[in-house]
Amino acid sequence: MKGKLISIAALAAATAFAPALTLAAGDSTPAPAAAQADPEFEAGKAAIRSGNWSAAIGSFGKVAARDPQNAGAQNWLGYANRKSGNLDQAFKHYNEALRLDPKHRGAHEYIGEAYLMKGDVAKAKEHLAALDRLCFFGCEEYSDLKKAVAEHEQKTMK
Repeated sequence: MKGKLISIAALAAATAFAPALTLAAGDSTPAPAAAQADPEFEAGKAAIRSGNWSAAIGSFGKVAARDPQNAGAQNWLGYANRKSGNLDQAFKHYNEALRLDPKHRGAHEYIGEAYLMKGDVAKAKEHLAALDRLCFFGCEEYSDLKKAVAEHEQKTMK
């Protein structure tokens, strides 16, 4: 019993600091301090929020050119390209985000949604399975992609 109490206390102490992590919208990984303060990254996020895909592509393109290891910028480039209808570019950037960070939950969700747009449910489910492994206690990215897959399958059954 004493071991369980220590484990519970350790878990409680560890999770007490979890809210202090700042997550970039759509990103599942904490944004590096430089990305949080980067005005171009912030402009890209504002463009995403307003649905201005070309401005988002421009902003995140500049971030990615300056910081080619930035998986978050690659993910957002994929998102903005997907939303603007350019699936080839979307896949390019999502795959780069996942190459840089194979555990990037946002990239797994969004590439899964892109595969659904192509009608490739099997590939979408591969990314859903990856999210299932990454999200031990569940996460928004898993729930959102699971819902999108179910809706797609229901729509195609009619």
